[in-house]
Amino acid sequence: MEVLEEEEEEEEQQEEELKDLEISDNLQDMETKVSVEQVCVPNDVPDFDWSSIDTSQLPSSYKTNSLKEKKLLHVVDHFLQQYTHLCPDRKPLFLHPFNECGVEKFVSTTVRPTLLPYTELYHWDGCASFVSDYLTMEPLKSPITLPSSLYSPTTILKYQRGNCFDFSVLLCSMLIGAGYDAYCVHGYATRKICTLDETLELCPLLKKPQEVPKEEMKKLSKYRVKPPPDLQSKFELQQEAKKKAEIEAAQKNKEKEEENEVEKPKCDPLYGLRVHAWVLVLSGKRDVPKTFFINPFTGNSHSTVDERFLGIESVWNHRNYWVNMQDCWNGCKDLIFDLSDTIHWEVMLSGSNKLLQQLPDAEEKKKLSDRDMDHTQEKEEEDMSFDMPPSWVAPIQISPREFETRCSQGTKVILYKKAKLEKWAPYLNGNGLVKRLTIYTDLDCTEVVEVREWFKNRKDMLDMREVNKQTHLTTEYFGPGHLLGLKAHTYMSLEPETECTMEFYNEARVDGLQKRVETANEMTEYFMGRDDFLHVRHVEFGKRGERIHLAGSGTDINSRPIVQIKECFHRNLEKPADEDVAERIFLITEETIHLTYHLKDRYITASKKDFFEVAEGDRKRDGVVMTPEMCITYQAGSSEKEKNLLQLYKLLQELREEEKQLKRRVQQSEAEVLNILEIRKNEETAIKLSVSIYDTERNEKRRQEYEARKNTMEDELLGQEEQNLDYLAPFLIKNGHRERMTKGQALRVRDDCLTDFKHRLIHKVNIIQARFEKAVEEQQQEYQWFQENRNRLSAEEEDDFLTRYSEATFHIHILALRLDREKQMAPQKYLALKKKLRKDPRLAEHLGRT
Repeated sequence: MEVLEEEEEEEEQQEEELKDLEISDNLQDMETKVSVEQVCVPNDVPDFDWSSIDTSQLPSSYKTNSLKEKKLLHVVDHFLQQYTHLCPDRKPLFLHPFNECGVEKFVSTTVRPTLLPYTELYHWDGCASFVSDYLTMEPLKSPITLPSSLYSPTTILKYQRGNCFDFSVLLCSMLIGAGYDAYCVHGYATRKICTLDETLELCPLLKKPQEVPKEEMKKLSKYRVKPPPDLQSKFELQQEAKKKAEIEAAQKNKEKEEENEVEKPKCDPLYGLRVHAWVLVLSGKRDVPKTFFINPFTGNSHSTVDERFLGIESVWNHRNYWVNMQDCWNGCKDLIFDLSDTIHWEVMLSGSNKLLQQLPDAEEKKKLSDRDMDHTQEKEEEDMSFDMPPSWVAPIQISPREFETRCSQGTKVILYKKAKLEKWAPYLNGNGLVKRLTIYTDLDCTEVVEVREWFKNRKDMLDMREVNKQTHLTTEYFGPGHLLGLKAHTYMSLEPETECTMEFYNEARVDGLQKRVETANEMTEYFMGRDDFLHVRHVEFGKRGERIHLAGSGTDINSRPIVQIKECFHRNLEKPADEDVAERIFLITEETIHLTYHLKDRYITASKKDFFEVAEGDRKRDGVVMTPEMCITYQAGSSEKEKNLLQLYKLLQELREEEKQLKRRVQQSEAEVLNILEIRKNEETAIKLSVSIYDTERNEKRRQEYEARKNTMEDELLGQEEQNLDYLAPFLIKNGHRERMTKGQALRVRDDCLTDFKHRLIHKVNIIQARFEKAVEEQQQEYQWFQENRNRLSAEEEDDFLTRYSEATFHIHILALRLDREKQMAPQKYLALKKKLRKDPRLAEHLGRT
């Protein structure tokens, strides 16, 4: 029996060993399969050979370890020995990988806190966005194995690529430098997070902001006019609505099922084993209210209870290293991020707490005497109080050009669910385009439904453009500073008399115009902040008439006849309600005017006045005979304020005059619409970008100023060098370098030198004078041409001329300064040389002997 039991136990052990072997083989097969799985890396980015990078110019700290770093590595090895003994089932820690020079470096010393001089990088979202845009993602060689190397942030920035650990160390260095309590995290995440797969994620630009709950509506007064009875059958309406809702629900369910079939995630055989690194930001510093994660690949923030982060092995910053001792069976949802809690987090370097419990005196281990044990404990306590050495990484630096260019080669493409986001560096596109979001109707991204574009540095102040491909409606948004105060422009075509809506910065306009909506037959204008309290003007047009010329506008328009003008006014509290006009309508073709006044308190009807067409018999040469039939008035309340015919006649005359002015304003509005459309066409055909005065590389004018100042400084340096030149050398060569000269020969050498120097000074002044006169003449000719052709030039051509004129003026000013300086300095230079030659020993000796 015992033999049979032993045989059964051996068979069970063999079966378990075979199962273990099968599992290990399966894991190896999965690893090899997953190692070649598709990762969302741009196809146009070639593979990079890290073994070919040049490390010869790197500092010595990259190539060797200091004594303190060697001691730290010894402490780390001792910590790892205890950790593997006490936690044999745990995965290995990421402690001291090799750097780019093949030297082991502790991960905490690879973090280099740096505050970069860019306002955008003072906040966590700016740092995260920069890192995700600037670097190109490289997947880990094995998705379930830690990398064998961790390069410095400076090298990662130089080559603009790296894996998740490289991303995290760089981002953590920038966040700590900006004052955040940030840590690098070594843990596990889902396949989408690790492979940067966002094809099923909603684009952040499409996420709707959280709606703020609105206040409850105030109860309506019971004293109100009852609406007319609804004679439609409520039952039929309910049935139609119910039927329509069922059809819509069925359609939505069908679409949702189709999308779910496509979006249904495939089973990941390595779920929970995929290694990933990200950044942890604790609450407290920089007024961070709640602890959160940052995925360095995308730059997006995530809650610590996000289901896509499956566990944490360890975290570290530039000061210490902590091992997570909590169970991650539920991902990161139940983790406590209080790093001072030694029960949940085991700290590596601590001066007060022990690292880990001592190894037990097992029989398999060597027996230690009490003296050796005490010595070991003292040594460990000494190790525990060890301070972190400074970072071996060189200072992190990002040039303004690199910060501006951002993406690798200045462009980046990100695929989202039914959307594609493209990014460009400023000035890379001639039209100022920096970002484009294309929205599709299907998951395969074949049918475009909408395109949104963002611009920068446009002279026409265009910020954003939305194009709806289904309705063919285009909406453009402008920043403050447009030539005509334009804020937004919605249109289907830039042709005249098509449907369009124009919004303006009303603060920048004298008339307070806020919005203008125009169709082929109507035009509505909305105003704000006017002294006459006008807020709406509505115009109806008839068939087209003859072409007329608008004085002051310089344009001829094929005017449309005006049929009706309607104006609405806000309440003017300085007037009585029955004298304050709320609405007036000018029926131009019928020669009728309707006035409606504001409601008085406790009244439900408003006062009105209607002026009708004048009969032929009531007309005179100089005016109109007012009759009671020409005006019908209704006065709400008492009839104490009834006006006589004289007052009505004066009011009619004022309204007739106002009607003429309104026609003129409407025609000016039509001309302004045509002008705006023409300007927008010109701006789109000849797009111009503005350049900051501090950008000396792109700003031509500033570069010319800089070169002019540079030339001036060079001339001054040449003048100083001329003082140290040996002016006698060429003339002594002509004389044969005689050691003995007569007085006449010495005088002749001195006079020849002074004469030659005088001619050179005069020649230099003449050259500058000729350049100055030529520049003045050319500028005068340009100005004369401008005066002759000024009326025929467009606004853009006039701006170009003024720019050239100012640059020419500056150039003339510099020439004038140089000319005046040379004229003033020439006599002084001549006298200085004469004095210098008088004291020259080569001449003074010969001149003094005779």
